[in-house]
Amino acid sequence: MDTMTLPGLDDTALGHVERLTLSADEISALALSLAHLGAGPQAATARRALAHLAERGGPDLAVLLTPLDPDTARRARVLAQAITERRVVRLHYADERNRVSHREVEPVTTLVHRDHWYLVGWCRLRRGVRAFRLDRVLAVEPTELPAHPHRPDRYLPFQGKQAA
Repeated sequence: MDTMTLPGLDDTALGHVERLTLSADEISALALSLAHLGAGPQAATARRALAHLAERGGPDLAVLLTPLDPDTARRARVLAQAITERRVVRLHYADERNRVSHREVEPVTTLVHRDHWYLVGWCRLRRGVRAFRLDRVLAVEPTELPAHPHRPDRYLPFQGKQAA
């Protein structure tokens, strides 16, 4: 899903209907914010609002509407802060074969692909763009190291590449 266009209000005074278009990055940011809110009343209300948007816009946002487990939610908050502050994080990551690696990553964005959340960033160990499934991140440590600015639209690892 690249964008979601939502029906707007019919403004008869202007003679047209205003529509709201959200980019995939904006949808992911909203959903990640909801995901790491947990299961409290504010999170439930926010998820209902996002579900209403999905109903009006059409795409299936089931993964976006499901709360992350508490440990993954805590790691997601650290990652969100690192993205905002443009700071490097140290990831302890288990791949699909359960091999653990320790990496410094310049986090760029988060996204949902199929049924999983991913952190997308520049992996300093592999010297390239990598996607890390959030449920395979064992631990994340913030650092004071500055990350280089990266444009999220250039970090689309699922277009012909596999996740890390």
